[in-house]
Amino acid sequence: MSCFEERDGCIILNVRVLPRASKDSIQGLLGDALKVRIQAPPVEGKANACLIKFLSKHWKVSRSNIEIISGETGRNKRLRILNPPDDLRAELLSFDEG
Repeated sequence: MSCFEERDGCIILNVRVLPRASKDSIQGLLGDALKVRIQAPPVEGKANACLIKFLSKHWKVSRSNIEIISGETGRNKRLRILNPPDDLRAELLSFDEG
């Protein structure tokens, strides 16, 4: 079961966010979602903003190209990543295989 799907030139990614972590990091897969630890607390959208900022830096994608399409207030989220670079795909595929 994959944590992402490609659709219309973008990637739809399932993410499980763990807020209030000691550092921002990608931890691997948790079921069919990518587990991401975020330092920010889940208050007033801070964790969502931190998630987008972290992933945009990690994958070198513009913040405006990462959108939360569902799960704004929960830990399970679906993200749309426009114009994904090839190394992003390669990293996601390595999680699926590992």
